[in-house]
Amino acid sequence: MDKQQLNVTLLIPIPEDMVLVKKVEYEELIAQSLTGQYWTMKDLEKRVGKEWRWIKENILYPSRFRKILDVKNGGFVYYPVGRGKSWSFLASKMSRFLEDNFHLIFTGKE
Repeated sequence: MDKQQLNVTLLIPIPEDMVLVKKVEYEELIAQSLTGQYWTMKDLEKRVGKEWRWIKENILYPSRFRKILDVKNGGFVYYPVGRGKSWSFLASKMSRFLEDNFHLIFTGKE
């Protein structure tokens, strides 16, 4: 039996106030928007959608992550020393870390 092929061209209008970009370009724009920004713990809670206790227990304090994250080891998270000190996260790198390690964060696997 012969196969038939039908080629169809669809014209989808794009509103004047919108732009169509490749996914890679979009991700680069997002990364650039985070460059030079610092997050607080509240900012990180909003991004992750979890409260600070969960973030500390599952992301910040496990040794496999802390050795990467802590500024003392060349990382991009300032771990406050003592009460009243604030957490600080380099937004661009923390965002990338969360993306790259999603499976490890939620499964606990190495």
